[in-house]
Amino acid sequence: MNALGSRRRHPAAVVILLMLGLVATGGLYSFLAPRPAQATAATADDVSTGAKLFLANCATCHGVSGLGGATGPSLARVGAAAVDFQVGTGRMPLAGPGVQATRSDKVMFTDKQIASLAAYVATLGPGPSVPESQYTNGDGNIARGNELFKVNCAMCHNFAGSGGALTRGKYAPSLRNVGGKYIFEAMATGPQSMPVFNDKNLSPTDKNDIISYLHELDKSKNPGGLALGNLGPVSEGMFAWIFGLGLMIGAAVWLGSKAA
Repeated sequence: MNALGSRRRHPAAVVILLMLGLVATGGLYSFLAPRPAQATAATADDVSTGAKLFLANCATCHGVSGLGGATGPSLARVGAAAVDFQVGTGRMPLAGPGVQATRSDKVMFTDKQIASLAAYVATLGPGPSVPESQYTNGDGNIARGNELFKVNCAMCHNFAGSGGALTRGKYAPSLRNVGGKYIFEAMATGPQSMPVFNDKNLSPTDKNDIISYLHELDKSKNPGGLALGNLGPVSEGMFAWIFGLGLMIGAAVWLGSKAA
């Protein structure tokens, strides 16, 4: 009995128990943690094709190895989702130098080529994957998506998702009529000045709720009056100053001419 008690009081016992607890906690977390939303894994042929496309179209800016160059950042650990977003929305390849890459309907590559490019860049380091359609179809909780959007997104993208100005010539783009996949990828990768909302910040279900809210905005119609781009008090104030003040000045001039 005394021997058993002495072992329990041994100084190394605390360290051993602590290590066992850490190992058990890590194992449980890896087993129970939610898996990232991702699409089907790419094949070796996809990676090979993507590498050729990368060397022909992207290496000039991002370097032959994709680790950055004189005019482009490193693509290590950006993940397939970043490539799918940037190339799929026509932002890349960059049309010209500027403070921000702009969205374009003129997409240079086909969907299959974009998938191959994304597969190759994904080999440069672990990063966000292209999400599964179940998290981007917009069938989530619209009311909850409204709350999440106002807390996390509205300060830059406007309460109606119409976008807004940022500093140094940058801007938060409009989110109206944007595909759910690209909205999800933007939240997961944080393009331009946007912060990254990983699965710990916003789960895939949370992201789908936000997508559902934005898609509901796309369906809704203006109940009355001029929308003025849904940009809030700035556009409304400008309208009041230009047209309201203009009408008052015109009325004053007209009355003055009548009095003369």
